[in-house]
Amino acid sequence: MYKIVNKVSLNPTVTMMDIQAPYVARKAQPGQFIILRVDEEGERIPLTVAGYDREAGTVRIIFQIVGATTEKLNHKKAGEFITDFAGPLGVASRLEGLKKVCIVGGGVGCAIALPIAQKLHDMGCEVTSVIGFCNKDLLILEDEFMAASERLFVMTDDGSYGRQGNVCVPLNEMFENGERFDEVITIGPLIMMKFVVAATRPTGIPCTVSMNPIMIDGTGMCGGCRLTLNRDGKRVTKFACVDGPDFNGYEVDFDEAMSRGAMYRDFERQAHEATCNLFKKEAE
Repeated sequence: MYKIVNKVSLNPTVTMMDIQAPYVARKAQPGQFIILRVDEEGERIPLTVAGYDREAGTVRIIFQIVGATTEKLNHKKAGEFITDFAGPLGVASRLEGLKKVCIVGGGVGCAIALPIAQKLHDMGCEVTSVIGFCNKDLLILEDEFMAASERLFVMTDDGSYGRQGNVCVPLNEMFENGERFDEVITIGPLIMMKFVVAATRPTGIPCTVSMNPIMIDGTGMCGGCRLTLNRDGKRVTKFACVDGPDFNGYEVDFDEAMSRGAMYRDFERQAHEATCNLFKKEAE
């Protein structure tokens, strides 16, 4: 059993928790993930490591309430326990040698981008961060990105905070002004990452994306997280859980990834609604 030592609501749909998991905290690195179960009969879901405190033995997770399991998890309170918390899994982000990097995060993907920005900043790298949200109410982690970045651009689709527009607006402006980076790292919705890759491609700057497809066991056996890469004129299959989650954005078949990611959307919505109704009945 793993204790929830802290819980904070970052916005109406996103929650942050610190979980007591000393063995995971000892080894975790930015870019890696864990797989958890809320209870004995719960499904396994992957969540990226959003931070860790090795001395306290805690691992931070930030999740969006979109399905039945995240709804159940969000009903847990600080001081309560979850059943399983396995990790760290996946390959840590490769950041060595980078001197100037642009981090582009979208929505809850900013929770994954933040520890990467923080580690780069601690390594002495010049970090420019671009974070985007639908509106001001969904904004998260602005102060944390400010502390880890030499420059920070905050974008909202409706212009209710920061600048109006998507994350590619400041990115394209920097490229047009001759700005160069050792690497662009983007994490967020698939469609956002697809357009960030397209914007970066003409510059020839390496562009890394963090993929979060459907995942079950996290060890490469189930095949649920497979991705298709277009590499040297050949289509290559890789698994996000053991080969990633970071990949060369220029190689990823985003259209296939988006199609696969939508396969269970109706089922997830129905399961979420059923779980919400269950909690409502219990509260009555």
